[in-house]
Amino acid sequence: MSLDKKLSWKVFIENEAGSLIKHIFDEKKLKYKDSIKVARPYPYPYGFIVNTTGADNDNVDAFVLTHQKLKRGHIVDCEVLGVMEQFELSWDEEKVVQADHNILMKLVDEQLGITIESQKGRLRDFVLHVFDTVRLNKTRVGKFLGKEEALAYIKKHVDK
Repeated sequence: MSLDKKLSWKVFIENEAGSLIKHIFDEKKLKYKDSIKVARPYPYPYGFIVNTTGADNDNVDAFVLTHQKLKRGHIVDCEVLGVMEQFELSWDEEKVVQADHNILMKLVDEQLGITIESQKGRLRDFVLHVFDTVRLNKTRVGKFLGKEEALAYIKKHVDK
């Protein structure tokens, strides 16, 4: 199927909603490596889009906006809703080291009842503070963009 006609994407769940533990995986082999405690609970299931590679050489990150309890290690079919720009900054915060955007998704065929607009503050707060206790890089949240921008970002990072 052409990427232009692709309606759903496989997302590997690394971290469950409500968890204060970040699980670290070898994202290409889908193998568990380690866990660390974080400063904020995950607001939604979080993971990555299978068969993609972002600027940081990891898979493209994704939040799955859902009320369902998705468990670590699950692979779920998701539809794209939008993208939250995220940038890792140098310690002096003067330059962007790399873009590490988060795709915002929903489960295929789920009637969500949640809008990106209503979740911006919650997602922004999480991203800015999740690593307060183990911060490696400083982070800046950029714009929240729509479905078309998110699809273009994913397509740019699909593994060849």
